[in-house]
Amino acid sequence: MCDVIRTFPEENWVAGKITQYGHGVCAQNGQDCGCAPDEHSYAISWEQDKGSGTDSSRFLAAGARQSFWLRTKQGFLAEGLPLLRTALDEIAVEGSAELPTLILESNSVMQFISPSLYFAVIDASREDFKDSARGALDRADALVLRGAKNEGPLAEPEWMKLPSQLMREVPSVRQLEGEPLPKPLQVLIRRVLEGPADVLV
Repeated sequence: MCDVIRTFPEENWVAGKITQYGHGVCAQNGQDCGCAPDEHSYAISWEQDKGSGTDSSRFLAAGARQSFWLRTKQGFLAEGLPLLRTALDEIAVEGSAELPTLILESNSVMQFISPSLYFAVIDASREDFKDSARGALDRADALVLRGAKNEGPLAEPEWMKLPSQLMREVPSVRQLEGEPLPKPLQVLIRRVLEGPADVLV
């Protein structure tokens, strides 16, 4: 996401991360990371600090106009989305005539929206490949294969088990850590940014 924001700095980006948690801890890694709202099933917070080290702060540092973090209990994302819609509506009213361009880090939100563009980012070195990511792969406009620069040829470990048909039908590009956004992705993104917005909620 940061690479996309940096590559198109002229866009009025509003960037967000969505996290679902279970049993009082973050569902992302099973560890208590303080993301769970204490009293409610969902909460949204807006990042103010570009240097805090969180994902939402990195979005700001990359050039996003605003950045948020939406947290919900497992199974409560549908209930949390109206909170997000309201917050985005307020931004549109308070801001300029130019509507913001929304960019999200989330797989589970694909149950509820049809985005203008969806990239599935896959890192073979990480085994935390979520079921929500696997379930949305066939909707991806492109697969972004990540890895460290010193890894050599891209490995496909057993946990990935990507269907061969998917690999044939969905374009894929490799982007090692620290490399700029690949040109094929830039072309796809520019095409969408220059066209009419068509997100369906």
